[in-house]
Amino acid sequence: VMLFGASDKFDGDRLMQITVAFNHFGQGLIQRMPRCRYGFVHVLNNDYTHWQMYAIGGSSGPTILSQGNRFIAPDNDAAKEITHRDYAPPEVWKNWQWSSEMDLFMNGAKFVTSGAPINRAPYKKGFMMKPRDGTNVSRLTRHAGALNCIVGRPC
Repeated sequence: VMLFGASDKFDGDRLMQITVAFNHFGQGLIQRMPRCRYGFVHVLNNDYTHWQMYAIGGSSGPTILSQGNRFIAPDNDAAKEITHRDYAPPEVWKNWQWSSEMDLFMNGAKFVTSGAPINRAPYKKGFMMKPRDGTNVSRLTRHAGALNCIVGRPC
């Protein structure tokens, strides 16, 4: 669904700073909500309800800060893990900074953290969105999705 970072061979994406906020990721989605190469990705106050493989993935050492999301795992036991790391053995990805704060985990969903705690994000505090607790996600994402527009009329 969302792929950030051009290629594992293009390390210019180390400077990338992205915020993914207030989305509903629902039925029919398999993976990559988002999938990141390099960079810093702040994932906050999203509603994940029906992924089929994993929700958040990465390669090439991205920093991922997950805050205040709601993760409702699928019934498939093999897909309950939210996170997925590609093209690196555990002895490498265990140093990638992936952190979960204030997230709500339901139906056995699990977020595998790694690396040192994220004490300092690349953004200045004034530029980062402040997350709400994961229990607020239904209210925060209730209007997420495509606009229901009619051609020739204002949306």
